[in-house]
Amino acid sequence: MGATLRALRALVLLLGFYLLSLVLLAALIGIDVLVFSWGHGPLAAKIGFVTVLLAIPVVRGMFMLRTPKGEDGPGIPVTEADEPRLWALVRELAAAAGTRAPDRILLTGEVNAAVSEEPRLLGLLPGPRRLYLGVPLLTGLTEAQLRSVLAHEFGHFTGGDTRLSALVVRGRVQIGRVIGQFHAKADDKVAADRARQEKKSAKRVAKGKKAKEIDTTGVGATYRTMAKIYTAYGKFYLRASLSTARGQEYAADLAAARIAGRDATASALREIPVLSASHDFYLESYATLGLEARLLPPRGEFFGGFGKLLTARELELVDLRSELPEEPAGQYDSHPPIADRVRRIEALPADGRAEEGKGAALALLTDPARTLAALEDAVLADELLRYPRAAGWEELLDASMAAGLSTAQTPLHRALTGYTGQPATLSALLDVIDDGRLWRLAEQLPLSEEAAAAKGRAFREFVRPALRRSLRTMVLAEFSSRSLLHWEFSWSRPASVRLPGWGSETEGEGPEAALEAAVEAALADHPDTTQLRALLPPAIQNA
Repeated sequence: MGATLRALRALVLLLGFYLLSLVLLAALIGIDVLVFSWGHGPLAAKIGFVTVLLAIPVVRGMFMLRTPKGEDGPGIPVTEADEPRLWALVRELAAAAGTRAPDRILLTGEVNAAVSEEPRLLGLLPGPRRLYLGVPLLTGLTEAQLRSVLAHEFGHFTGGDTRLSALVVRGRVQIGRVIGQFHAKADDKVAADRARQEKKSAKRVAKGKKAKEIDTTGVGATYRTMAKIYTAYGKFYLRASLSTARGQEYAADLAAARIAGRDATASALREIPVLSASHDFYLESYATLGLEARLLPPRGEFFGGFGKLLTARELELVDLRSELPEEPAGQYDSHPPIADRVRRIEALPADGRAEEGKGAALALLTDPARTLAALEDAVLADELLRYPRAAGWEELLDASMAAGLSTAQTPLHRALTGYTGQPATLSALLDVIDDGRLWRLAEQLPLSEEAAAAKGRAFREFVRPALRRSLRTMVLAEFSSRSLLHWEFSWSRPASVRLPGWGSETEGEGPEAALEAAVEAALADHPDTTQLRALLPPAIQNA
């Protein structure tokens, strides 16, 4: 199907949205005419009121369908003077694809590359073009892989995907937005009605009357009904446009293979899901590590640390590259499964370009360190940017763990407070254990029915894992509160604890093993806190 026919079908589908709204309005008007022709009593007035309520979201839905003006997301716009090598590559690949180069390049904080165009007259006239290029993508790709990614995106320009078929993409976005607004309106009505009922109930209580139960059943039903109707059409729209969208991706892959080479294209397709998963892990486990302590990584390292993680975990990533997703990311995802796309590319004849461009794509930037720092200013929220910076990742880890341990409230904390009636401290717990009351204390923990019914050794086996986790946390929290705890930072493995006065090994054991042995002894069938007390500072032992 040609680009013009695809655009025409997208326009028809989008106009169908308006047609649906007009049909619904006509049906509501028809009901009013029919009812009022029978009379003008209370029933007719009530029905007329209901139809007006139904008509309001329909009319609003028609206005909601206005396409918003395209806006750049957070990122760094770069000119040809800023990044001459990157712009030269972009222009080279656009020429190879037989299309006009983008007018604007925006560097973003995502593992993604995308192009957009703002055509006029439903795509009949060209408009400004943008290229969105994620710096984390540059961090993980070679130059050859980046060439393939860019060639793929320019293949969308060549195929008219961003111009005549832009309505397909915009239609999907707009339908989702309309449905979301209907649900939001319904939620607002529920919230308003709940507030009204709560206020009324409070007045009843103030007068000594019994409060009525809050009931919002049926509130916002008109909006939710319209949402269901539009959702049904939205699913039809997505199914109708899905095959076209996925066909465009296959065509863009072929363009990438032709321009950048078969092997580079297959390699890039394998790499992108790996980078995406790795970046999600990096953000959660490293970049945002210090948020609880209101601390950011060193300047430029919020995005810059990603490259260090990739280098340290290269062996893990090898396995991920062979485990390609066999299913699309979602039922209506416009991209086919990566595994299928890779198979199609690797089935192409060899073109002898396997060794091209093995340097890091990030090196295309004039000053990568400066860009990584500037990206933080452009992408991170102002509130985060006001946080102080750690001197290094080790300091960030220590501060983060200290903040987490200072607020730790395990089940054992709560059980100990309830059992003794005193604040839960490690010294108090050790005294309870030494007094032979550990298992009576354990009865205060949240227990499953099976654990609560167990006796003797069976009961101890049920509760020991929860006790072990909580006791270990309490020990570490005591050390941390006295600034005696240090955590060993690593890009390749989870952080490990270093206790005061311990080196990397103690009598052939690591500190983790020694701590675990002391905890196990304290939680044995016949508890013994001697080993654990020996590890603790005197202030804790004598408390």
